[in-house]
Amino acid sequence: MKGFRSAAAALVLVCTAVLLSGCLYPRDRLEQNQKPPKDAILNVQTIVDQFQKDTGLLPIQNSDEQTPVYEKFKVDFDKLQRMNYLSAVPASAYEKGGSYYYLVINEEKDPTVKLMNLVIYQKANDLQASVKAYAGAHGGKLPAGQQLYPSFAAIDFKALGVKDPELRSVFTGSVLTAMTDPDGTVYLDYGPDLMQQLGKLPGGEKPEPDADLRTLLVDGSDFVPVKSPLYKLVNGEPQAVLK
Repeated sequence: MKGFRSAAAALVLVCTAVLLSGCLYPRDRLEQNQKPPKDAILNVQTIVDQFQKDTGLLPIQNSDEQTPVYEKFKVDFDKLQRMNYLSAVPASAYEKGGSYYYLVINEEKDPTVKLMNLVIYQKANDLQASVKAYAGAHGGKLPAGQQLYPSFAAIDFKALGVKDPELRSVFTGSVLTAMTDPDGTVYLDYGPDLMQQLGKLPGGEKPEPDADLRTLLVDGSDFVPVKSPLYKLVNGEPQAVLK
């Protein structure tokens, strides 16, 4: 009987540890890593294609010229439902309480549905607010650390007084370095991700000098690089550049 009680107690401890590990794992980290089912994206793509074929238009929300290219054209699920093209919004969509915006990119030549991770987007916006507040309190000085590219420096989180959120790339799972340009705009560095993609290109193949390297990430996945600057190939390596 004593042995049975000891075994039972051990089992309870193991179960408790498992439950606690789930509870202690950060919710935003779970949401960063959680990807929607492939069929949800394919279904929305099919509906967008059919809508354009029938109407000559894309079911997208309005945006202005200042909106970054990979945040610009959100799928208008409300319109699709009103016009009976869609019975239910995907559970992964923001409009349904999910963690993604469904976007349309290449809207003029080849409209393609991609996803924007809202957890990363919101965390980057929180950093933007902190950087703006810091600059306001320090006469315009930025919490700039190591220089990463000619016009971009990593954020000095110690100076900023906030914890590094350790945002992870949806492409490689690696930690994205948060950085700012001279105006204090916050970006995330996808240079290491792009370097990996460049290494996968067939031997001798290189992007055009003026090509936006971010397409290497977008074309090979269902996602867009949230809060990314423009990247060009400089001396064989990806370099963030100001537009």
